[in-house]
Amino acid sequence: MLKLTKYLKSYTVWLLAILALAFGQTMADLNLPNIMSEIVDTGIVKSDTSFIIQKGGVMLLVSFGGALCAILLGLLASKVAVGVAKKMREDVFMKVESFSLSEFNKIGTSSLITRSTNDINQIQQVLIMILRIAVTAPVMFIGALIMAVSRDKALSMVFVVIIPLLLLTLGVVSGKAMPLFKSMQGKIDKLNRVVREGLIGIRVVRAFNRTEYEEKRFDESSRDLADTAIKVNKIMAVMMPLMMFFFNCMSIAIIWFGSKRIDLGEMNVGDLMAFIQYAMQVMMSVLMVAMIFIMVPRASASGERIREVLSVKPIIKDAEQTKVVNGSRGYLEFKNVVFRYPGAEQSVLNNISFSAKPGETTAIIGSTGSGKSALINLIPRFYDIESGEILVDGVNIKELSQKDLRSKIGVVPQKAVLFSGTIKDNIRYGKEDATDEEIKHAAEVAQASEFISEMKEGYDSEIAQGGNNVSGGQKQRLSIARAIVRNPEIYIFDDSFSALDFKTDAKLRGALKDETKDSTVIIVAQRVSTVMDADRIIVLDEGTISGVGTHKELLENCEVYKEIVSSQLSEEEIA
Repeated sequence: MLKLTKYLKSYTVWLLAILALAFGQTMADLNLPNIMSEIVDTGIVKSDTSFIIQKGGVMLLVSFGGALCAILLGLLASKVAVGVAKKMREDVFMKVESFSLSEFNKIGTSSLITRSTNDINQIQQVLIMILRIAVTAPVMFIGALIMAVSRDKALSMVFVVIIPLLLLTLGVVSGKAMPLFKSMQGKIDKLNRVVREGLIGIRVVRAFNRTEYEEKRFDESSRDLADTAIKVNKIMAVMMPLMMFFFNCMSIAIIWFGSKRIDLGEMNVGDLMAFIQYAMQVMMSVLMVAMIFIMVPRASASGERIREVLSVKPIIKDAEQTKVVNGSRGYLEFKNVVFRYPGAEQSVLNNISFSAKPGETTAIIGSTGSGKSALINLIPRFYDIESGEILVDGVNIKELSQKDLRSKIGVVPQKAVLFSGTIKDNIRYGKEDATDEEIKHAAEVAQASEFISEMKEGYDSEIAQGGNNVSGGQKQRLSIARAIVRNPEIYIFDDSFSALDFKTDAKLRGALKDETKDSTVIIVAQRVSTVMDADRIIVLDEGTISGVGTHKELLENCEVYKEIVSSQLSEEEIA
């Protein structure tokens, strides 16, 4: 179970206030039966109206004080619980931000979303219940039990029978419910995954007429979750009727034996009424604990899932003593690099060695699955290599802090990702303090200024979630502008020109030459036309380098490159 103590430390004063309010509310509730007993045994028996009014006024004041304590208790409990949930979400989000791609893939995006929302909400609700009820219930239980025993020891033997039965019922029910609650959270993950896939892939779903299939997938996941929820609720539904049954049996027993003791003159009517009130308070305390027990199993399962996230030790982390590079700018070198994905049997890259210098463009080309994207993902340390070295400005990237390393790199991913906000905000994502002039210049280089100027609000035009209100080519150009405004030492273009027409592609690459003349440029592409003008072309084939050179050199001495070229260009274009 997730430890909440570290989150509650900052609320120490508030927790003391909650304890004081809980104590105040409990004292008020415990005093009410005493006052009522005095009204019955003295005021009503002696027909003393003034005494009844006097004690009734005191009873109202005590009730008002108890109600005020209860209101303030609820308010403080809610504030503490919401604050703890907020801090917990921050911790989970910050932890997830430190994950490498391996950890992301291991837990799954849909599960991380569920843990950050639904699971933390479950903990928040239980924490409110604990602060409001679990603090009050034990004090109420002990106080009411002591007061009941002081009223009549013989009649108090009823508790000896009832309380063990209640505790046994609580233990059995919660023991059966706990595994099911944990299973429910996993099934919520599955349902979220199905919904997320269906919404993200809605175009593919409709294009292939798979709407009914997706509806069936959703129905199966939803039904699976519903069946588990029904099963666990059937178990939990047994608790309250059993509690009420025990409660009513106790009430009958108290009235039965109490009336006999009154007949024998061993007990007053007021004392019996007070005893019944104290017995109700004892039972209510147990019922309040039962309510918590209903929610605790699910919150416990949620807490375990949050703990799993927070206890993950990221594979990729900074060295204890990092180095800072000064003077050099963007010199990149791979030395005998071997890489395999975590858990994979075969390596994706084998003995990769090459260098890329500032002012030069290095292109990487190869067939699908040759390891192109894997190679460039190693440069910003999205993954760590198995052996060999990757050097930036002569320093092993493992000796640089991840922040410093990535500040040197401008990445344009294969799948263009935009965020909700304005066009200006999306370009400024690459450089937080970028001026309007820098943003416009980056857009012009990326060949995006033309379509931006045609939009109603220009650079202040809103981008929908995921960039759904712009085309694929426009997304790519905005992603490129985001990297350009950063003015990095190393540019990485991961097949970033695939959605552009040949004319725009040529104009963009021409503009990039002047912009990146002092930086190292790495281009991954499928199209030969995109890489043929590069200073150096690296040909990958099944994770190994089969050739390095210019376009002409590779046509002469690399069979793999020849095959790629011949599959895309005519003989006239090759010549």
